[in-house]
Amino acid sequence: MFDIGFPELLLVSMIALLVIGPERLPETIRTIMLWVGRVRTSFANIKMEIEQEIGADEIRQQLHNESILKELEESRQQIKDAINDTNHSISELKQSASNPISSKTDTGIPTTGDHEPQDNENERKSDNKRQSESGG
Repeated sequence: MFDIGFPELLLVSMIALLVIGPERLPETIRTIMLWVGRVRTSFANIKMEIEQEIGADEIRQQLHNESILKELEESRQQIKDAINDTNHSISELKQSASNPISSKTDTGIPTTGDHEPQDNENERKSDNKRQSESGG
């Protein structure tokens, strides 16, 4: 509060000792400290009454509640966006599943289910040859 160091406090004490005298100095210090305590108590009471009058606690609580509501609304919007994205993806999947699937891709390469039986027979024949050559 006050920027009083030890040298300043020592100077004030010496002046008070010279002005008041050594006999009345302890009584004077007690009286000053009593008044300082009363002033502090009065200020604390006034501050408490003012806070009660203006409802500072209620205002703080309301501000806290508003910040929580804002956070909840942001979370609600994020969840809503995620649901919309998911629904959109599901509808796209349903639409693509309902469309007929072509037997060849855009590159002209047959898909896995489009192998001709001749290829499988040729593979089997070559496997049989290998087994017979190996002895068995």
